[in-house]
Amino acid sequence: MTTSVLYDAPGPVARRRTLISSSVAGVIVLVVIALVIIRLAGQGQFSGELWGPLINPFNSDFAAVWRLLGEALVATLVAAALTLVFSLVIGTLFAVSRITANRYYRWLVVGVIEFLRGVPVVIAIFFAARVLPEVGLDLPILWYLVIGLTAYNSVIIAEIIRAGVASLPRGQAEAGYSLGLTRGQVLSSILLPQAFRVMLPALISQLVVIVKDTSLGFIISYEEFVRTANIIIQTLHNPIQIYAIVALIFIVINYALGKLAEYVERRLSRARRTAAAPADPALMDTGGATGGA
Repeated sequence: MTTSVLYDAPGPVARRRTLISSSVAGVIVLVVIALVIIRLAGQGQFSGELWGPLINPFNSDFAAVWRLLGEALVATLVAAALTLVFSLVIGTLFAVSRITANRYYRWLVVGVIEFLRGVPVVIAIFFAARVLPEVGLDLPILWYLVIGLTAYNSVIIAEIIRAGVASLPRGQAEAGYSLGLTRGQVLSSILLPQAFRVMLPALISQLVVIVKDTSLGFIISYEEFVRTANIIIQTLHNPIQIYAIVALIFIVINYALGKLAEYVERRLSRARRTAAAPADPALMDTGGATGGA
């Protein structure tokens, strides 16, 4: 039998109480859902007139609605992909700068990181869209959203990478220095590749945050998924139905990204266990006996 060092295993009474409380909570949730469904049905929210533009291919608005939603979804994914690429590049530079910075100017690097991490994403996007054109940097509206999202997510990714480097055994860097490598060579050749592998699940999870944050593009009139849904609602007057579909699509995308992060984490854990597994003693004995013969 194995004993947990974090908590005591629940006994029969505790398990029974947990089962009863979970059952009661489940019943309450089901009752609330049933009441909501009954209320919505009473208001005609399940009528074909409201759901037809979304689920009935023969509806006159079906093709136009899904064309607009599809174009908006592509715009959302493009903004998220660009943000991820730039955030990875700039975040890596931030992480390397913080790790290698001399103590005389490390405060400046840390100050920039903490400042960008403390600025709300909405303000970063609004600042990019309003201030950059005033200084002569006139860009397509997509890039203002990407710049605002990158300003925040790059420092988050920088902290993720720095944590990955800090989690590595100190002997990794010391072995590189003993071979005559410089600090930059040790980082680029030894530490950063391992840190990326270790923190890859966290980096993928950050992509979920980026995808959701693209919905903030509405403040600068970027035609992303949620803004386009609002425009459709103003015409069809079915907010519950449109938002339900938008939420479902976001859930599917983010669920897939979460599962990808879990899959990558399992693969990396399996690879680390395989690499750390000792050689088979029987094979070692056989090899030793053969060599002796």
